Amino acid sequence: MIHMINTFLYYFYTITDLPCLFVPHPVHSSSQLKRLRFACCHNISSEGLIEAVKKLPLLEELHLYYTSITKEAIEAVGQSCPRLKSFKLNKAGCTRFHISGDKDALAIAENMPELRHLQLFGNKMTNDGLQAILDGCPQLESLDLRLCFNVNLAGSLGRRCSEQIKDLRHPDDSTEDYGFYAEISECESCDEYPSGFSDIDNLSDYDEYNDFSGGSIDFSDNEGIF
Repeated sequence: MIHMINTFLYYFYTITDLPCLFVPHPVHSSSQLKRLRFACCHNISSEGLIEAVKKLPLLEELHLYYTSITKEAIEAVGQSCPRLKSFKLNKAGCTRFHISGDKDALAIAENMPELRHLQLFGNKMTNDGLQAILDGCPQLESLDLRLCFNVNLAGSLGRRCSEQIKDLRHPDDSTEDYGFYAEISECESCDEYPSGFSDIDNLSDYDEYNDFSGGSIDFSDNEGIF
């Protein structure tokens, strides 16, 4: 399912959709695109995203919901999209505390210095990764760490977050307003499709784009997109 209006493109794939092995063609051909969102595109390739963002120099917002990408793809996004202000890389929260990793956080910290808004829902990063983000993204205004169970905001790190970030969401904060089904997983991989996820609930925030649903779009009226 695809939603597009002006410089905003939103892809949503349900479990029954065909696999999306590469970034869809409209992304590659939309050099004026400023906002791009993928939801539940589990088979999208990091290689495809890396190639796509090279053609999106004006991109200011990239939101990925239950769509897994590599650290190399995150690095490429930061390097190819210098205007990026908002980045979301959201996964299912994982209760296995021994599963941790700061690759995502370090890639963000080292390549996205202009970020204002960052959401890392269910990420496996530790305090070291969070420290790197605070150092590398000094202009951050909002930071969402919900379900990031390897992060401990007690002590000096928590105080720094409170002082540096205007809108801070803690790992154990309520997920009621998330908009997606916020599942906490016990599996080895925390990138899986949440079993209780509802595409109807997700699309409730995008009613204004429903005229573009159904899997095909007429781009003829979108001047400036190509």
